[in-house]
Amino acid sequence: MTTLSINGQSHNVDAPPDMPLLWVLRDIVGLTGTKFGCGIAQCGACTVHLDGVAVRSCVLPVAAIGDKKITTIEAVGATPAGKKVQDAWNQLDVVQCGYCQSGQVMSAAALIATVPHPSDADIDAAMAGNICRCGTYNRIRAAIKHAAKEA
Repeated sequence: MTTLSINGQSHNVDAPPDMPLLWVLRDIVGLTGTKFGCGIAQCGACTVHLDGVAVRSCVLPVAAIGDKKITTIEAVGATPAGKKVQDAWNQLDVVQCGYCQSGQVMSAAALIATVPHPSDADIDAAMAGNICRCGTYNRIRAAIKHAAKEA
């Protein structure tokens, strides 16, 4: 049994130590906002925050988490940066199919939390590896810039 701090709540989970956090979140805890995309940390759909840092949950074994705090898309809007990003996403109508957007929002929120007024290079670095098959990259960049204005 492992105790995880997820979205401000303690969860006792019975999971093998090598089980990826993604499956703990989705299958054991029931938080399905974090998506499975590739399973090899290349697409970003599974991005969550671990102590505020964007990480790929599909390759992160639950045993590696320790006492770090996990934030998922279900709770990122309760953080100042997450709220700004989610509001910008809605105002600029970023989403097309939406499958990748939880990972996109999580990466953008981690960026805005650490770099409130990111340059294009900052945005490129933070969002690298977040794949959008619908090609909403221009809207994503615009939303990040809009969220930064609100900072």
